[in-house]
Amino acid sequence: MKLNDLRDNAGARHRRMRVGRGIGSGKGKTAGRGVKGQKSREGVSINGFEGGQMPLHMRIPKRGFNNIFAKDYAEVNIGAIQKAIDAGKLDASAALDQAALNAAGLTRGGKDGVRLLGKGELTAKLTLTVAGASKSAIEAVEKAGGSVTIPEIVPAADKAKAKHRTGRAAPKA
Repeated sequence: MKLNDLRDNAGARHRRMRVGRGIGSGKGKTAGRGVKGQKSREGVSINGFEGGQMPLHMRIPKRGFNNIFAKDYAEVNIGAIQKAIDAGKLDASAALDQAALNAAGLTRGGKDGVRLLGKGELTAKLTLTVAGASKSAIEAVEKAGGSVTIPEIVPAADKAKAKHRTGRAAPKA
């Protein structure tokens, strides 16, 4: 077989219907849009519009909740870290933090830091600094002879105590 002999299976590719090309084409004149009315015109977007009646998607009850205050963590399993060490993408002797994990391609996003999860096996002795870790992940790292450091985060409420209600600095006592 040669490259110039390669073909798609019969019927795998359909030619696009060219509308408005004469009455003999089967899609001429009105191009399959019927006659007159809003839907026969160009630039109409009325999906879900029900003539002014409250649309179905707005009538039915909503479910679920999206917490706008939820923390955004990049999650990484210890098995993935071990795999990156074996592949030479990570140096096990160096202290690992979010920047090192990002550089190795293990995490993306996570504006509030990295959360370490315990799936997989770990054999390397690691020193990790992460925003959070599961019990099983901490146990696995310590079993391998490493350590996990979770820095204490100062809540925003404590930082804002210095400000007065008006937004100006609080008067000195």
